[in-house]
Amino acid sequence: MTRGEQARPHADLDAWTARLWDAVIVGDEYAATDAAVAALDEGMDAETLLLDVIAPLQARVGSEWAANRLTVVQEHTATAVIERVIAALALHPAVRRRQRGEPRGRIAVACIDGEWHALPARIVAEVLRLRGWQVDYLGAQVPTPHLISHLHRTGPALVALSSSIATRLPAAHAAITACQATGTPVLVGGAAFGPDGRYAALLGADGWAPNARAAADLLADGPLRKPKPAHQPVDDLPHLADQEYARVTGTAHRLVRRTMDELQSRFPAMADYTEQQRRHTAEDIAHIVDFLGTALYLDDPDLFTGFITWTAGILTARDVPARSLVPALDLLAEQLAGLPRATDLLRRAQDALRRPAPPAADEDSGVLAEPVGDPDPDPGLGRIA
Repeated sequence: MTRGEQARPHADLDAWTARLWDAVIVGDEYAATDAAVAALDEGMDAETLLLDVIAPLQARVGSEWAANRLTVVQEHTATAVIERVIAALALHPAVRRRQRGEPRGRIAVACIDGEWHALPARIVAEVLRLRGWQVDYLGAQVPTPHLISHLHRTGPALVALSSSIATRLPAAHAAITACQATGTPVLVGGAAFGPDGRYAALLGADGWAPNARAAADLLADGPLRKPKPAHQPVDDLPHLADQEYARVTGTAHRLVRRTMDELQSRFPAMADYTEQQRRHTAEDIAHIVDFLGTALYLDDPDLFTGFITWTAGILTARDVPARSLVPALDLLAEQLAGLPRATDLLRRAQDALRRPAPPAADEDSGVLAEPVGDPDPDPGLGRIA
């Protein structure tokens, strides 16, 4: 498929989607692979199958988990099946024929260090191969030093970096600047960078694409501009000079521990928590601190507020009142009273919780997350993990 060419409608697109969903949702990788291969055999374009069937299918898996209609195990199983389907498609004769001939150039595709959502990057890699590129797919959680070694050894024309979770954006920033220091342009994508790519621009990436088709079209227009001269991440984000990000992330374990120590006095329902629920509560608070740190890094209040309201929606879908978040935010604000940006973020999040919660949505929606315990009249944090 060339640039600008739209995916041709397929008369049975909905039917193939339903057939694949039925197999994926029960974890039947053989039936799912058979369905995908049959779609290609009957004439469906491989890019259409990847982007108009499989990618939305994965987004639906995440949405079903967020709505508490799938357990985390079912979600992981479905994702694993989809990954196996994509691997099988890459070996299909129709796909291999598309990849013959002299490649346009070499591209490295990798997930940011700490980013284990590999499916969006894998779809990008397969679409770029279909468009004629030689692709080095490096997979999930690629440490930046290893990525740089690969760039020095292979000299690709471009590196494409993927991240789905916003808390990996500081690591993404470090990877972007390190890749650019080798003279390699960086294209980024994934939900972490925002639906409009705002964080891609903020972190100095040379290009951004909302999905795999857009990435391939962008590269069909010609090479990305050469990176700016070598620089440090703080050059892009001068607000980091106030050290609030460093102070929050550097004391994250202490913040979580002190919040846990005081939380029961603010939220008496914790007295009846099991040890497992207490452990999960600590994990929930750690996620809050992680997102707080990332919002400080980017100086973006909407990022933290969005995470808190998303979490409230997840809790609500599991019959857990969103007010269980408020005592934890109060305790964090008290510990961070000397940090004006951090306390402002926490205040904004508390204000957002007082407004009606939006429907739960999945972090991974728009591809290029556990059931509640026994019913409780006043459950809180720790009941979703």
